[in-house]
Amino acid sequence: MTKILVIHGPNLDLLGKRETDIYGNETIDTIDAAISKVAETEAVDVEFYQSNHEGDIVDKINQTDAEGILINPAAYTHTSVAIHDALRAKDLPAVEVHLSNIYAREEFRHKSLIAPVVTGQISGFGRNSYVLGIKALLETINAR
Repeated sequence: MTKILVIHGPNLDLLGKRETDIYGNETIDTIDAAISKVAETEAVDVEFYQSNHEGDIVDKINQTDAEGILINPAAYTHTSVAIHDALRAKDLPAVEVHLSNIYAREEFRHKSLIAPVVTGQISGFGRNSYVLGIKALLETINAR
């Protein structure tokens, strides 16, 4: 059975409570449920992980036995060479997702340090960014 690691970065544990004008009313639990629904349909095993700590995310990437990674690096998108390097070293199919359209926001959010080392990026579709992301990731894995 294919295994996917879903990583939620910093402050995503606050979804539904913080900046709902940007991120909506979805919670991390409703997002995970939507991903689980796709995973069940596709007979995929999904491991969910959320951390506010960069080093913990790097460790999780390095230690995973998953065949692909779906990651919302959140604020680390724009700052983390460490997560970039971990994804690059792991060399798995990976999709970067964002609830908001990072290119329609502040200038500093327009640069992703993660994008060059992932298979693709989906942003701006709220919860559906994750749903589209896992579907694209599975297609990539199955095409290998």
